Amino acid sequence: MLLTYKTTKFNVADCPSIAHAVDMRAKMRPRDVAVERLSELGDAWWPVTAPELSDDLHVIARGYIGMGLQPGDTIGIMGATSYAWTILDLGAQAAQLVLVPIYDTDSYEQIQWIVRDSQCKLIVCDTSAQARLLKPLLTENDCLQHILSLDDSGLEYIQQAGQDIPESQLMLRMEAVNQDDLCSIVYTSGTTGIPKGVELTHKNFVLPVSSIHGPWKPLINLPSSRILLFLPVAHVLARIINYTMICGHGRVGHVPSIANLMTDISSFKPTAILVVPRVLEKIYNAADAKSGRGLKHRIFVWAAHVGQRWALANETKEGPTLWQNFTLRIARALVLNKITRLLGGQLKNFTCGGAPLAPRIALFFEGLGISVTQGYGATETGGPLTMSFLDSNKHDTVGKPLPGNEVRIGDNDEIQARGISVMRGYYNDPEATAEAFTKDGWYRTGDQGSIDDQGRLSVTGRLKEIIVTAGGKNVTPSLLEERLKGHPLVSQVVVVGDGKPFVSGLVTIDREMLPLWLKNHNLPVMDVTRAIKETVVLDALSKALKRTNSAVSRAESIRKIKVLTTEFTEENGLMTPSLKVKRHEVAKRYATAIDELYNGDHPSHVTPAP
Repeated sequence: MLLTYKTTKFNVADCPSIAHAVDMRAKMRPRDVAVERLSELGDAWWPVTAPELSDDLHVIARGYIGMGLQPGDTIGIMGATSYAWTILDLGAQAAQLVLVPIYDTDSYEQIQWIVRDSQCKLIVCDTSAQARLLKPLLTENDCLQHILSLDDSGLEYIQQAGQDIPESQLMLRMEAVNQDDLCSIVYTSGTTGIPKGVELTHKNFVLPVSSIHGPWKPLINLPSSRILLFLPVAHVLARIINYTMICGHGRVGHVPSIANLMTDISSFKPTAILVVPRVLEKIYNAADAKSGRGLKHRIFVWAAHVGQRWALANETKEGPTLWQNFTLRIARALVLNKITRLLGGQLKNFTCGGAPLAPRIALFFEGLGISVTQGYGATETGGPLTMSFLDSNKHDTVGKPLPGNEVRIGDNDEIQARGISVMRGYYNDPEATAEAFTKDGWYRTGDQGSIDDQGRLSVTGRLKEIIVTAGGKNVTPSLLEERLKGHPLVSQVVVVGDGKPFVSGLVTIDREMLPLWLKNHNLPVMDVTRAIKETVVLDALSKALKRTNSAVSRAESIRKIKVLTTEFTEENGLMTPSLKVKRHEVAKRYATAIDELYNGDHPSHVTPAP
């Protein structure tokens, strides 16, 4: 029996949809645990086998049919990452429906547009409060028939609707699914203008998942593989990683947010975690701050540098020297192993995407013995267009194209792509679709980059975000922002200066790190408003600014920064659900603060918000 289990195989690429692949896993590997669900009463995790997952998605699919939903109808899901989200999604695929993810941080106006544009027939929310907020949509849209909430028996309502639907009726739907059929309309996060609906077919999910399974088998496609997923599955990157796990050999755990991330990591004990750069920055900054001051902090800094230098040498043909290997063992024994234990003790990999990652952060975790592999993509590329694989990983690249994808560098160093991941087009928007592609059919990403002699892609900036100062100097803000965020006190940075005489920046303070930083510097407890007026705090930020500017020319350096009292968050509309700053929205909201940075001819300094 064990031999049969080990040798039983199926190819995800041959399946019409992810839902079909889950069914195939259930039949071929009936003993596999596909998901672990977090208990509501504690930190226990309950296993869900592949057959149980398959049964659950079939129940939901029959429920959709029982509700009268027809092939090609669109439904929306508005909620945090969860097992319920997963089966609602898979059930929609099985019933030939088109899923429209909705972020729970979207404004009413954004949701109103999404529902009207996509002609949603059903919306399932997490909470009854969300359902009440969206209730006016029922009268505004003739197409919308139901708004359900999970906390008010929404899942049970769908299940009961399918009680009289025979499995044979569902099978007719599933047999009609084709990889070229539309699977999902994913609306862009709307950092500027009206969100556009990205059309993704079943092929855009099935083939990339199959491409990931092969090279990544040692990390995510073994029975021992465990991935903890906390990023919103409404975001296409988290969604495709979710699919990758439930169609493979490993298991996935879902948590709704990063609110209890360290506790969740400790209890789930993942072997890999999907993250965005800000999560790794916060873990590093927390470790830095908790090391205190004096000798303990100097030992931490020494150990971090030892690990970073070892990781850098490990990427060369020669590899680390004997001395580097020896000092790394000491650094791990004294400091670094304590951090790995806090991360569950089994963590082997961080898969990072969504925004640029500072090299020093990647090298730090590599020094801990946790590989950091980066990916690159967009909603329009169905998530990962490129990924770093273990045999060719390099900290300052985002890897090679997934098998089936191609990448080239076009005019103005623009990254362009085609292949299995690239969208079909924008929903109901042929003009935007035409603008998104070159005449010979390559998708224009809007990002700038380069490709090395090993075929690995590096992202150097974004065309629309390049700052051109009044003196004609082109400045890439991401480099400066990444370096300045290296200070434990700094949460977010937005560099400005387009058309201005010099480059400046808006900085927010990390409220979680502030109390510990103040304690380490023998300062009393105080809130952000008071802290940013303290000389010690401003001096620390000034030193961080000088270290940041040491990496660039004077013309590119940040001359002045204004420290704000409010962080950029999803809740206040200044960050996307994937934790990217909405640069244009920040510039609009803080226009007065930016103008103040350029009032008069002042020397370089740090300015607190009034």
